[in-house]
Amino acid sequence: MYVNAAYLNNHLSEVVDRSKPLIVTSCGNYRVKTREKVETNRPKGRKDYQLLYISSGKAHFFIDDKEKTVTAGHIIVYEPDEPQYYVYYREDKTDVYWIHFTGSEVEKILDYYNIHIEGNILNIGTSPDYQWLFGQIIQELQLCRPRYEELLSLLLGNIFILISRNIENRQKFSDAMEKEITFAMHHFRKNYNTEINIDEYAKSRNLSVCWFIRCFKQLTGQTPLQYILSLRMLNAQSLLENTDYSITEVASQVGYENSLYFSRLFHKHAGIAPKEYRKKRSI
Repeated sequence: MYVNAAYLNNHLSEVVDRSKPLIVTSCGNYRVKTREKVETNRPKGRKDYQLLYISSGKAHFFIDDKEKTVTAGHIIVYEPDEPQYYVYYREDKTDVYWIHFTGSEVEKILDYYNIHIEGNILNIGTSPDYQWLFGQIIQELQLCRPRYEELLSLLLGNIFILISRNIENRQKFSDAMEKEITFAMHHFRKNYNTEINIDEYAKSRNLSVCWFIRCFKQLTGQTPLQYILSLRMLNAQSLLENTDYSITEVASQVGYENSLYFSRLFHKHAGIAPKEYRKKRSI
């Protein structure tokens, strides 16, 4: 199982702090690859809030003694003292981000962004922006650069904004529209490192190109090309972190034959060159 996690001031236990409106205490990413099952059972819950985002695969949550299979694009929010029991199976290829937070105004903030926790589970879509924001939070917790605690709350606020936008956008779409865009997102995630012509894709689905691009952006917050670029950069980050591939090999893996062009795009997207990104992540 791949684990990338970080904790505020390296404090591994639960933190409850009401000195500020919103405080991030820990964040991490699980990718179940080797273990048959990863199980979490907290009958008395935790003293802080927890949000889990299923970025791919699926997970199994037990709420009020009923099992609920939660697929990619959903979040689960646990309030303080709420029992927690959930399981990840290797066969489900679960990839999940989790974050713990506390503060004096958490309930008001969640309500402000229309993140109403009814039944714990919300469908918010599978935008790469979520993974990028969680990755930035993990990085800030690991590096502890000046004013990082302030930045953590801002990054979590950005996640809340993105969740709120996607919830509102989904309410505007018919089921058929949402299924069409979801199908496209799945296709792009599967083929992101190949050449994808948006016009040809839309026509292959008997869709108006303008309609498809407009609806895709309304639902995801990105155009199809921006979404594909985000997928490429996100996977490039993962390769830089977890493999010893050369920059040329990383570029090729995510769909770029020209490594210099890839490096320029990566720098523009991440704010840092691929080589420097790898050095910092290996610290």
